[in-house]
Amino acid sequence: MPASPSTARAINDRLALRLLQQEGPLTAGQLKQLTGLSRPTVADLVERLTASGLITVVGESGEQRRGPNARLYGIVADRAHLAALDVRTESVAVAVSDLLGREPAEACVPIGGGTGTGPAVEQAVTLVERVAEEAGARRLHTVGIGAPGLIDPVTGELRNSTGLPEWHRRLVAALQERLPSARVIVENETNLAALAEQRDGAALGRDTFVLLWLGHGTGAAVVLDGTLRRGASGGAGEIGFLPVPGTGALPSATDCTGGFHSLAGAAAVVELAREHGLSCPETGREPAAAELVRHAVTACASPADASPADVSLADAARAARFLDALADRVALGAASVVALLDPGCVVLGGEVGQAGGDVLAARVAERVSRMAPLPTEVRPSTLGGGAVLRGALLTARDRAQDELFAPPGAPAHPAPSPGG
Repeated sequence: MPASPSTARAINDRLALRLLQQEGPLTAGQLKQLTGLSRPTVADLVERLTASGLITVVGESGEQRRGPNARLYGIVADRAHLAALDVRTESVAVAVSDLLGREPAEACVPIGGGTGTGPAVEQAVTLVERVAEEAGARRLHTVGIGAPGLIDPVTGELRNSTGLPEWHRRLVAALQERLPSARVIVENETNLAALAEQRDGAALGRDTFVLLWLGHGTGAAVVLDGTLRRGASGGAGEIGFLPVPGTGALPSATDCTGGFHSLAGAAAVVELAREHGLSCPETGREPAAAELVRHAVTACASPADASPADVSLADAARAARFLDALADRVALGAASVVALLDPGCVVLGGEVGQAGGDVLAARVAERVSRMAPLPTEVRPSTLGGGAVLRGALLTARDRAQDELFAPPGAPAHPAPSPGG
């Protein structure tokens, strides 16, 4: 059954807007070539989108042609501003950008464990308002939030969890109250990191992969055949609760102590480094676990060329043993997901995954190949801890564009999952 004229116009408009978002400013001729639409159809949609305030003339093509240069059309980037939040146990980071995501304003504030719920929420909301003002955003259209814990697949709300501070749940309601015109979206932090790694990072071009998050805690995001798999209760990927050998205990329904988290979480990585006699000055530029892993990678990179003032052979040997022990631990989680899901690719995400780089990834890949019969590539994250904020911003942009790019009366499409 052929599409109605209004549906066809909506489809064409969305196609043109997506191309302008992906490719940058285009002429009507370039739109015609890329969309395959007729010249009159392209002329109509350009006029329609210009009248609606979604696109505008941003320059001229400069092409060698008879007559005047063709006009370049681009998306009106400040038609909407977006905010992204990366909510951690003891901090919150915020980024605000325009509709094209150009040069976002960013800031981060620590929120100590002793901070009360009310003051913690106020600190976070005030930070969003301040960064929005710095970005020149008069109002925010969509706010994307990445948070640890389970997201209810039906309501989209952050579920109660005994391991997370109360201010995490209160923050969403506070943002909706202070920003009544904004759409607020909450997603699990690891899922957002997977989206960012697929769009801009280590999983670029992959429609099936698993992101193994190695940061303060551990987690996994599962993307199969282009779809993010959340599970029946939204808990797919809670790998910190995975029972593994070497912990001396078993996790419980309310505490992941004794699970994979006890082997590969940040505190466990720091303790493992101490056991191997490894230390390094803390710069504060990244978490201690990531600094130790990065130091170890540097120490064992080229010990033969090291001078006494740099890295001794003994230091290099300690670093190599530490990385081997860490790879043993990480491989337990990686091999488990490989055996169950056959993703073909595991990305070692988070600050620790990025700090380990190819050195840690190669060690994990070798161990996984011995434990699982399925061919699997192991890649280090290229975005690290910043993947959550990037993923939240991408999600906010997708949702805003789906609404703004829908012609009057046309339903907005849901924001795509990673790979969707």
